Order: sequence, then C-alpha cells, then structure tokens
Amino acid sequence: MPEMIRFTPDAAEPITRYEATAVSSVHLGSGSGESHAYMLHFDPGGAIGTHEAGFDQLLVVTSGTAWLTVDGNTLELAAGEAGVVRKGSMHAKGSSTGATVVMIQMLDLT
Repeated sequence: MPEMIRFTPDAAEPITRYEATAVSSVHLGSGSGESHAYMLHFDPGGAIGTHEAGFDQLLVVTSGTAWLTVDGNTLELAAGEAGVVRKGSMHAKGSSTGATVVMIQMLDLT
C-alpha cells in the first residue's frame, strides 16, 4: 500500500539552527547513502541565516518566491525554478513574501 507524507505547514517543525526565523520543515526522507529531502515553509520574511553547506543542495521553489545567497551572491527564485548550493559554500536562504521549497541534500549533486 502506498504511504502518505503530510507536508502542509501545520505538519512542519520550526527550524531553529543558523539564526532561522519564521521557517519550518517536514523531513520527506533519507536515502541509503548521505542524502535527505525536506519540504521547507518560509513565512513572509522567513530565513535561515548564513552557514556552511554540509551537502550539495538543490532548492526547488514550488510556490511563492524565495531567495538564495551563496558566497555573497543572491539569486531570486520563483515557483518552477531551482537553485544549487555546493558543499562547503557559505549560504543563506529565505523569502520576502513566503514560499514553499523542496530541499534535496546529497554529497555529490551532478
């Protein structure tokens, strides 16, 4: 039987690391190696502060608009767009207006 994962904002847990504000996540799953997937919910003005990426990350905006800053360069992303963060990069992410983002982390995103 198929399994269901609820990833609505009310099912999400607040993120408290990296000076995060007004952002929460739902863990969607982990791979057999070092890989993880999350649904992030950013309230308007929500953000995760600057920190070093422990994995390559793919951030896919599914609704709203988000921003991604990597090594001091900011990229604005709309629904249907994705951004990439490479392992070891200093980065931050957030949304001025609110967004839902799928974040996939893996050791080597090709």
